[in-house]
Amino acid sequence: MPTIEFNKQLWGEKYAWPKDGEGWSKPWGGTEAQWYGSILPRIHAFVPAGTILEIAPGFGRWTQYLKGLCEHLIVVDMNENCIERCKERFASSSNITYHVNDGTSLAMIPDNSIDFAFCFDSLVHVEIQVLEAYVTQLASKFTQNGAAFFHHSNIGEYQQRWKYQNRIPRTIRRYLTRKNVLTDDHLRAFSVTAAKFAEICDAAGLCC
Repeated sequence: MPTIEFNKQLWGEKYAWPKDGEGWSKPWGGTEAQWYGSILPRIHAFVPAGTILEIAPGFGRWTQYLKGLCEHLIVVDMNENCIERCKERFASSSNITYHVNDGTSLAMIPDNSIDFAFCFDSLVHVEIQVLEAYVTQLASKFTQNGAAFFHHSNIGEYQQRWKYQNRIPRTIRRYLTRKNVLTDDHLRAFSVTAAKFAEICDAAGLCC
């Protein structure tokens, strides 16, 4: 269960962030290939935008592209090391504002100010309560035509499969995962499904 504290320790203290996290894009042929081939085609209708909010930017893997697609980019992360690295990496960009939060709060964002909100490869590791907190707050942070692109877990849709897999002793399970006999859960949140995400958007008055 990827709690806020677990994620804070993992990404803020334990993970070394080799190549600024760019390695996560290797299966796509690199970060640039993933951005232009997979992500940008999905969001191109919403950018450029006046003000973009990026939640959980890590070491700036997507920030490097978002900063050129807006007048003002706001990045929010609960890990101070991530914010400090982004400040260092994008020191020459004067249109970025940085905030460290508690893992759920957007209190530092003015109401009716966000034209586009973005998060990819980060909130897949949070439980439904965290997503609900962000979505509920975004409802008041959006401008009239505000929109968001949220990458979230859907592993909860396959609970039964993982229920049986997790009965295998951990040492054997790890061995079989390394041999690609079993699938790694990649620290996805089992409390989240696409249907549940749509429900919290609906409850917040947003259209998913």
